[in-house]
Amino acid sequence: MHDETNDQERFDLDKKPEFVRPELNTPPINSTPARSWDRPTLDLKKVTDVVDKIKSEVAKVIIGQTEMVDLLMAAMFTGGHVLVEGVPGIAKTLTSKLLAQAFHVDYSRIQFTPDLMPTDVVGTTMYNLKTSEFTFNKGPIFSNIVLIDEINRAPAKTQSALFEVMEEYQVTMDGETYMMDQPFFVIATQNPIEQEGTYKLPEAQLDRFLFKINLHYPNLEEEKQILHRFKSDFKMRQKEKVQPVCSAQDVKECQEIIEKVHIKDELLDYIAAIIHNTRNNGDLFLGASPRASLAIMKASKAVAAMAGRDFVTPDDIQYVADPVLNHRIILTPEREMEGYGANDVVMDIIKKIEVPR
Repeated sequence: MHDETNDQERFDLDKKPEFVRPELNTPPINSTPARSWDRPTLDLKKVTDVVDKIKSEVAKVIIGQTEMVDLLMAAMFTGGHVLVEGVPGIAKTLTSKLLAQAFHVDYSRIQFTPDLMPTDVVGTTMYNLKTSEFTFNKGPIFSNIVLIDEINRAPAKTQSALFEVMEEYQVTMDGETYMMDQPFFVIATQNPIEQEGTYKLPEAQLDRFLFKINLHYPNLEEEKQILHRFKSDFKMRQKEKVQPVCSAQDVKECQEIIEKVHIKDELLDYIAAIIHNTRNNGDLFLGASPRASLAIMKASKAVAAMAGRDFVTPDDIQYVADPVLNHRIILTPEREMEGYGANDVVMDIIKKIEVPR
C-alpha cells in the first residue's frame, strides 16, 4: 500500500508552491500509485485550465504581479474577499477590471470618499408615485466582482454597510433580505503612504477579508517590459484584447472541486497550532480568530488544486499563512517600535512550529 507521504516528498517544503500544470512537475496521472486514503477522483484539470486561461488573458496587459493574480483567484475560488495594499500606479484597479473581463461576470467600482453614505453602497428604498409602493433600488454592491477603491477613505458608518454583505452574501433593507448573485467577490484597495483624511478599518471588518495582499514596485526588468509594451499604446487599447474565457458557472464548478481536496488530520492540527501560537505570542497584542484558521484551510486547498494536486501539503499552508494572517494580528507597541512587521512574526511562528511529515 502506498503511503501519502511518498506523494508529498516530491515537494520541497522550503519553496512556495508553483501554479503550473501537474504534468510539468509530476509523473502522468495514470502512473501514480493508488493512495492510501479513500477519496473521489477530482477533475483538477478543470481548475488548472481555468487558472491558465485567466492568467493568460490578464498577462496580455499586466506585467508581473503574478502572486497577486494567483491569490485573487484562490480567494474567488473559496468565496473570500481580498484587501490589496500598495502605492498608486501598480495596477491594483486595472487587474480587478481585467479579472472581471476575463471571467465574463458583472463588475462595479465604488470610490470610497469621506462623504459616502451606506445607501450609496447597498442601495435605497424609494417611493414610486405611479404604483404608490416603496421599491428597493439596488446599489453598486450588487455585482459579481466589486472593486472598492481606497476603502479607508470612508468613515465607520459607511464601512459598517459592508459587514453583512461580505460575510453572509446578503443585504437587509427595511426588513427585506436581498441575496447576492454568485460569485460575489470584493476587492478593496488602500494606499499605505497617503494617510491624511483616512479612517482605520475596524478589526471586525479586516477579519472578513480572506487575504491582505501587500504589493510592491515592479523590478527593473518588469519596468522595462511595461515601457516597451505601451510605448505606442498611450490609451492602453491592449485592454480590449482581454477576452471572456470563463463564466460564473466555471467559478462554481471550481469551488465544488476545491472543497473536496484532501487535507490530512495532521495538517489540520498544524493549522490549529499556528493560530493558537498567535494567541499566546509575546510579540502580539491580538491573535487570530477561528475565522483565520478556516481561511488557511480553505486557501491551502485552493492553491493545492491550482497546482494540480488533490491533496494539501505543509508548503501550501505556509504559502497562504502570511496573506491570511498579516491583517488579523496586532503587534505589541514594543515590537512595532523595533521595526517588526506582522509578516516577520508570522514567519517566526512558522519556523517555530514543527512541520508534519
